[in-house]
Amino acid sequence: MIYIGVTGWGDHEFLYGHKLPARDRLKGYAEHFPIVEVDTAFYAIQPRRNSEKWIRETPDGFQFIVKAYQGMTGHSRGKIPFDSKEAMFAAFRESLLPYIENDCLAMVLFQFPPWFQCTKENVTYLRWCKLQMGDIPLALEFRNQTWFSEEYRDKTLQFMREEGWIHCICDEPQAGEGSVPLVLQATDRGKAFIRMHGRNVYGWNKPANGENWRAVRFLYKYNEKELQEWKEYLQLLQNQTNDIYMVFNNNSGGDAALNAKQMIDMLGITYTQLAPRQLDLF
Repeated sequence: MIYIGVTGWGDHEFLYGHKLPARDRLKGYAEHFPIVEVDTAFYAIQPRRNSEKWIRETPDGFQFIVKAYQGMTGHSRGKIPFDSKEAMFAAFRESLLPYIENDCLAMVLFQFPPWFQCTKENVTYLRWCKLQMGDIPLALEFRNQTWFSEEYRDKTLQFMREEGWIHCICDEPQAGEGSVPLVLQATDRGKAFIRMHGRNVYGWNKPANGENWRAVRFLYKYNEKELQEWKEYLQLLQNQTNDIYMVFNNNSGGDAALNAKQMIDMLGITYTQLAPRQLDLF
């Protein structure tokens, strides 16, 4: 099965315009898509009450992809707000319990920063992360080309297979060392994960401390030819794994939800477990 959605649910004006208040947008989102990426978990480990509320607002069968907290992936280079790394991971695992108890956790995404290179030290850290997370399904996304260099590409993929990581396949600008190539290889027989970041080469390399850098980085709208390419790529991946999760992250201009709906239509998919549509009488 191919599950398609977007990152977050608050900013997709294409879906709800200005009609829905922020508190109701996940309910509205679940009328259109069967999965969502919880990117708020990257900025702060979420309290259980938040995930319990989100689960209540979505139908049976809806699945969450939860992004690992930034302290776990080395994005926050300062002191972590925990007594130890072990305590940080324990707090994050605790935050996942509502998803696990309700059987709606698709996976946790570990997205590592551009400075996380292919080194022995970092490979050891990945093994440690996997050990800390137990049997929770984990996806792995790199932002440094060394992992897929000619020297290490096959070893990286084999490492993911042996250690039980779901390969996060990225469609993103080819913009130097801080981006990775498109590698159409699933490393888990059960699940594959795809993140569609857009192809804005100029925006991708904007410095992280620059004004509106995030808005520029993900400002991109996939055209029909590019989506058709992905229709063929998805057919290849279906021979490698059972379920494919695809999220569009190109939302700076509000294009993620539009492109996700286009992809669903192009594939001829009809999801049967979406939330019922609310009638708009006015």
